Amino acid sequence: MTEFIKWNTVALIIGFLMDLVIGDPEGWPHPVIWIGKYISFAEKKLRAKGGDLRKSALILTSSTVLLTMCVTAAALWLVSLLGRWPYVVGMSIICWTALSAKSLAREGRGVERALEVSLENGRVQVGRIVGRDTARLSETEILKATVETVAENTTDGIIAPMLCMFIGGPVLAMGFKAASTLDSMVGYLDEKYRDIGWSSAKLDDMLNYIPARICGVLMCISAGICSLDLKNAFRIMVRDHANHLSPNCAWSEAAAAGAMHIMLGGAHEYFGTVIEKPTIGDDDREICRQDIGSMICLMYATVCLAAALLALAAVLI
Repeated sequence: MTEFIKWNTVALIIGFLMDLVIGDPEGWPHPVIWIGKYISFAEKKLRAKGGDLRKSALILTSSTVLLTMCVTAAALWLVSLLGRWPYVVGMSIICWTALSAKSLAREGRGVERALEVSLENGRVQVGRIVGRDTARLSETEILKATVETVAENTTDGIIAPMLCMFIGGPVLAMGFKAASTLDSMVGYLDEKYRDIGWSSAKLDDMLNYIPARICGVLMCISAGICSLDLKNAFRIMVRDHANHLSPNCAWSEAAAAGAMHIMLGGAHEYFGTVIEKPTIGDDDREICRQDIGSMICLMYATVCLAAALLALAAVLI
């Protein structure tokens, strides 16, 4: 087990550094694209078949996750035939594709730049990273949506796959990415997806339960690194971590809101339906464009701290 963890950590650190430097190049055949294609294909087939969609949801969820893990394991086995170091390279590349720090920062900065051009450009840009309607968002709502998305995705886009990589290697990390992709595509509460996506949403909640809480604590600590309010980050996280329809999202969002003394959450529109959500944080001041940069700094500090702690844990095990 110690040897397994050691090599997982080596691949994790290499993959993490690749993500920080390279990110997700445009046009790169990212595994998530193929996972998404399978989900769309399987969903259409299951809907066309008819019957109980809640039972079909179990087939969609299990087949997507298991197929992804099997393909990953097969690819690694083929690479392992070439020797130890080609195997480590393969592990590192898979880890790289499982992380999204640079792309998350790029999308956040993209919203900031778009708003400098026009409000409409900001609405279009933020529509790339949120699942809500953006056509009528004000600038304040766009800024809140961006900060919330970066905070939330620090957990499921970086911290959670890092923990999966550390514990179970690339196979578990890609299984998590499959579950996360399922949730982003079908894990909604509206009439169209409620039945076909319930198991995907539940699985995502389960897999992110521990990472979300770890991320919240690390983000509070990182507030001090970023010259933000560490003490208030902890205070708001403890107070508001349950102020969300998801059992996980508010941990990092509350830490960020407290660190920056802003208010997040509230009502959002999804596919024409207004979903009421509790607020997170105190309305100490109006959110501004500079808060996107502060959130990105907070995200980078959090994930770098997590990587350092995992590397230390591997040494001590």
